[in-house]
Amino acid sequence: MKQLKTLLLAVTLTFSSVLMASTNTEKPSTTESSKITVKIERFLKNPSFDVDYEMTAKVTLTLNKNNELVVLSVDSEDDKMESFIKSRLNYRKVSGSYETLNKEFVVPVRITSGE
Repeated sequence: MKQLKTLLLAVTLTFSSVLMASTNTEKPSTTESSKITVKIERFLKNPSFDVDYEMTAKVTLTLNKNNELVVLSVDSEDDKMESFIKSRLNYRKVSGSYETLNKEFVVPVRITSGE
């Protein structure tokens, strides 16, 4: 009886791991991701404030039906950077089709001094 329980447990674990491995998680194509990253980089060039040190943020974005960027959140410790990112990215139209991108995506942003 003990061997039967062990065998049943092994079959259950194997079956569940096979099911988890076969789940289809759609990943955006790398070309679409890189295209939108380049566009975001271009929108954030030449900040309107002095950068004395390296500033980082994680920006959560989505695209609306008009292919406009919508900033959902900016995770940064600097308020200037947060308002700068929101003003430069919010409702900026991006050309192209990005249908395979997830509804929300996170873009790491780093702004450094020009030295």
